[in-house]
Amino acid sequence: MSGILVGMYETSARLLRLLSLLQQRREWTGAELAERLEITPRTVRRDVEKLRGLGYPINAAPGVAGGYQLAAGAALPPLQLDDDEAVAVAIGLRAATGGGVSNIAETSVRALAKLQQILPTRLRARVTMIEEATVTLARGGPAVDADVLVTVAAACRDHYRLRFDYRSSSGTESVRTTEPYRLVHTGRVWYLMAYDLERADWRTFRLDRLTPRMPTGPRFAPRQPPRDAAAYVSQSVASSPYRYEAVLRVHAPVEEVRQRTSPTASRLEAVDEKTTMLYAGSNSLDELTLYIGLKGFDFDVVEPPELRDHITSLAARLSRVR
Repeated sequence: MSGILVGMYETSARLLRLLSLLQQRREWTGAELAERLEITPRTVRRDVEKLRGLGYPINAAPGVAGGYQLAAGAALPPLQLDDDEAVAVAIGLRAATGGGVSNIAETSVRALAKLQQILPTRLRARVTMIEEATVTLARGGPAVDADVLVTVAAACRDHYRLRFDYRSSSGTESVRTTEPYRLVHTGRVWYLMAYDLERADWRTFRLDRLTPRMPTGPRFAPRQPPRDAAAYVSQSVASSPYRYEAVLRVHAPVEEVRQRTSPTASRLEAVDEKTTMLYAGSNSLDELTLYIGLKGFDFDVVEPPELRDHITSLAARLSRVR
């Protein structure tokens, strides 16, 4: 009898591991699952049938290129999370209640309440400790619709073309067809980095100005991006079309300058250990003057010359204040 019980335990544990793997990514081949579970492909097929018998909707494609996929079902299957994953999910849900994504705060509260009910005491204490020690400042950025965020994220993950209506900063409406690559969140604004098919180039789009057209398009082979997504979005946002494009030579190491600047407001390049080039744009010379003047660094204006004249005039006026 003990041998039978051990065998049942091992099978149950293996089924939970199989379910956990199917939840981790969109598709697995039978050979990949067999290797991860250290069983034969035939046992994988039997275990998949057992999960189906328990109500889990698992699609299977035959042949060498076939694979297994956990499909969307009538009910959400139980997630298999380890301790660190459970704590991360709880903290993420808590952070989501602070805003940034519209219509998600109340849902996050409900989901967090459910999760905390089933968390083991040791994990609940870790989550509570972090919550009690944390104060969240309001982000103040534009809210993104939760459905838009999920749709765009899925298109990035699964490599599906995405068509959407887009409103530029000037209010111009257009329809874009893209190959989405990554989402980038600055803490205030959500951006999409994507390859624009009509313009044959990479572009950055704000999610709060984007309305997806459904369904998504055909799958595509991902392109090699020009650089890291965060760096690309930072440069793209900082170099958007402005009336004045400033180039400043800052007399400080790049890491010190980076600590006092925003990646969405300026772009930095290290010249040497003590000098940094700063690129920023604005429609106002006053804004540019305040932006660099309040950073606390000595600097030279490389261009435009009118910014140099404006700063000189302002400095002279301020020096006469009594």
